[in-house]
Amino acid sequence: MNKQSTTFVGVMALAAATFMGSVTPAKADHNITIRIGSGHPPTVVYAGLMKTFFQTEVQKAVESKTGHKIKFIEGYSGSITKVFDTFEGVQNGVLDIGGFCYCFEASKLPMHAFQIMLPFGTMDPVQSVAIAKIIYKKFPSLAERFQKYDQTLLAVIGDGGYNLGTNFPWKTTADLKGHKILGAGLNLNWMKEAGIGIIPVTDGLPGWYQKIKTGVAEGGIMFPSAWGPVFKLHEVGKYYTTIGFGSITWHGLTANNRFWKGLPAEVRPIIQEVADRYSDQTGTFNKAGYKKDIEWLRKNITVTDLPASVRLDWANKLKHWPQKHADELEKQGFPAKAILNATLDAAEKVGYKWPVRYVIK
Repeated sequence: MNKQSTTFVGVMALAAATFMGSVTPAKADHNITIRIGSGHPPTVVYAGLMKTFFQTEVQKAVESKTGHKIKFIEGYSGSITKVFDTFEGVQNGVLDIGGFCYCFEASKLPMHAFQIMLPFGTMDPVQSVAIAKIIYKKFPSLAERFQKYDQTLLAVIGDGGYNLGTNFPWKTTADLKGHKILGAGLNLNWMKEAGIGIIPVTDGLPGWYQKIKTGVAEGGIMFPSAWGPVFKLHEVGKYYTTIGFGSITWHGLTANNRFWKGLPAEVRPIIQEVADRYSDQTGTFNKAGYKKDIEWLRKNITVTDLPASVRLDWANKLKHWPQKHADELEKQGFPAKAILNATLDAAEKVGYKWPVRYVIK
C-alpha cells in the first residue's frame, strides 16, 4: 500500500490550530493543550496506555507540580492520522505527540527496527524494552535521528510476543509453502529470507481482517492480543501457532519539536519522566496480557504450541540474514554491525538464550 499523506481531518486540525495560535502551548493563562494520537485504536495496548497511563500521569504530574493545566485533544483510531501517517503528522505538527510503528518508516528509520533484524529473540516484553533501552543509551544516534524529522523521541514502546495466526493448520515450515502471510516492514524478511516458499503480504493491521476474509492473505505474524478480540482476526483465522518470533520494541512516542520547545521549561522534564515510565508500562502490560490473551484464544480457536525443533529450524533458515542486512545498512552509513552485536549481548545480559547465536562480522 502506498503511504498516504496526512488525512483531510488532520490537515484541517492543523489549519485550525494554526489559526487559533495553539500550535505552541499557551502560556498567558497557564493552559497547555496537547494534540495526541495514533493511527491505532486504544484497544491496541500501546495506544490504550497512551490514553489511560501517559495522558493521565502527565496531567496529574504537571498540575500537581506546576501552575499549569493540561488539556488533551485525542486523535486515536486514525481520526487525525492513519497508521502510515503518524510519523509525518508529528513532523508537521498535525499532532503534538504521536505513537507509531517504525515498520512504516523503513526508509527514514532503517536502523530502529534492530530487534526485528534478530528474529527469535526473547518473548518477554519486559526484557525486550530493557534491551532496547540499553541500545538507545549506548547508541545516541538512534534518538538523534528523529531530530532530522523535526521531532523528539520521548519513549520506546514494546509489543507482545509475535506468533503466527492462520486460516489453516500447520506443523512444520514445509507446510507453509505457497501460503500468503501478512507482515509489516522488516518482519516480511522472516518469510522472504527463510526460503520456505511463503508469499509475503503487507498492510497496516486495521486492514488485515478484510485481506484474510477475502483470500488476499491466509494469515499473519501477530501477537495474541491483536489476533483475539481487539481486531477479531480469530474470526477469519481459526488457527494460532506459538512459534515465538520474539517480542519487539519497535514503536515510538515522539513530540513535535516546535511544540516541545514551546513548552514551559519546568514542564518538559515532567513529561519526559512520565514517558520513561510509560515505556516500562508497555513491557509490563504486554507481559501480563500475553498469558491471558493466549488463554482466550485457546477457548475460541485452535492454538498449537510448536516444539522447539520447529522454531530452531526456522531460526537456522534465517541465520544468514542478520549479516546480510547489516552489510546493506553499513553501506548506507549506519553502525548496524555494532548495534546488532550489542543487541545480542544485551539480550544475554538480561537472561535470554538465543536458539541460534547469530554471528555478525
